Amino acid sequence: MARGVEWEIDPTLDRIRDLVDVLGEPQRAYPVIHVAGTNGKTSTARLIEALLRERGLRTGLYTSPELTTLRERIAIDGESISEEAFVAAYADVAPYVELVDAKGGSRLSFFEVLTAMAFAAFADAPVDVAVVEVGMGGTWDATNVADGTVAVVTPIGLDHTAYLGETVEEIAGEKAGIIKPGAVAVLAQQPVAAAEVLLRKVTEVGAAVAREGIEYGVVAREVAFGGQQIAIRGLHGTYDDLFLPLFGEHQASNAATALAAVEAFASGAPTQGDVDLDAATRVAPGAPYTEGAEGSLDPALVRSGLAGSASPGRLEVVRTGPTVLLDAAHNPAGMAASVATVTESFGFTRLVGVFAAAADKDVAGVLDQLEPVLAELVVTRNSSPRSMPVDELAELAEGIFGPERVHPAERLDDAIDRAIGLAEETGEYQGAGVLITGSVVTVGDARTLLKVEGR
Repeated sequence: MARGVEWEIDPTLDRIRDLVDVLGEPQRAYPVIHVAGTNGKTSTARLIEALLRERGLRTGLYTSPELTTLRERIAIDGESISEEAFVAAYADVAPYVELVDAKGGSRLSFFEVLTAMAFAAFADAPVDVAVVEVGMGGTWDATNVADGTVAVVTPIGLDHTAYLGETVEEIAGEKAGIIKPGAVAVLAQQPVAAAEVLLRKVTEVGAAVAREGIEYGVVAREVAFGGQQIAIRGLHGTYDDLFLPLFGEHQASNAATALAAVEAFASGAPTQGDVDLDAATRVAPGAPYTEGAEGSLDPALVRSGLAGSASPGRLEVVRTGPTVLLDAAHNPAGMAASVATVTESFGFTRLVGVFAAAADKDVAGVLDQLEPVLAELVVTRNSSPRSMPVDELAELAEGIFGPERVHPAERLDDAIDRAIGLAEETGEYQGAGVLITGSVVTVGDARTLLKVEGR
């Protein structure tokens, strides 16, 4: 961590390429499904991994950021690596890190070293396939030294604008960098401007494309206890009667994208050793990715894989009486999806928010989305040095909610207690709820304070 904060990126792959080169290119020891996007990429990566593991494959999963422990970011067979394995992975790469640092110039960053550790741990396991989530952007992200046989792009919106660009087109251009020659690009529903950029990249590099709403998508969905019941039209068939223990239309979409990615992988998406890439994808470069039933998955395995999936910190119910929800939404588009889901899936008569966010985010835009569903809001800060000071956040929130609905608390534990008290004021415990949100760090801190177990 002394190597600097991971959210400040230096747009070059030279250092990480040097590192994986001296490590023997561990990222090429297994096929990779690469996942980028603004919203939903962690949930989608987890769903992909769950479906692959249900098919009997040994999986590696690399995600970021963590909720409570850094070890969460590197998982094998669905479990975070142990403390001993994490230390061993660092010890394995440390001499080579020093070697690359000694070349001069900028030292390898925290995220570059962690990414190399993940690649090496997956090769050492060994895994049959790795699901790798981009840290930020795509083109210059350290994970992009891997060439995904399937490149997944979840919905793109405005976020990290200081680093990725101020328009959707610019951000889409950065994220499109994970689409490699001969790969299958699985594209979730996108704004038109982003879709145009992504499809242009598909054509330029000679990839195949599967688009939500055209080649695949959700065909039916209804709210169910503990989640939702969905049906998905995949690339090779329709899968009915699927229970997804995650809430909201956006999670159903994530599940459809995950299923399409696994179908593309299972039906012969090229591996990095393939030479005849067009034959491997069975489509002309730039063409829609479609086949017959050859690539279909066992519906029973799809049902069990999705039913056993989880995405901690994404409208996660951690307590009842009153209901306490944790949600990591941190930009306006993500919060809009969360608000729609809370409205659809929970019958709250009184919902109180606990909010802490990074100062460099569009905090006003996020609060605008939250305001219609909250009776009152407790503003606080989380453990990150980027967290917006409470007095600044309170002033901003008062302009949106009005002073009488905003309550500042300097500590997150005090904020949670205050919110629970406010939610219970009516005495209607069944209809009262608390939503803790604004940042992945906020949710991670809350999980620790509330002693939530499980990854």
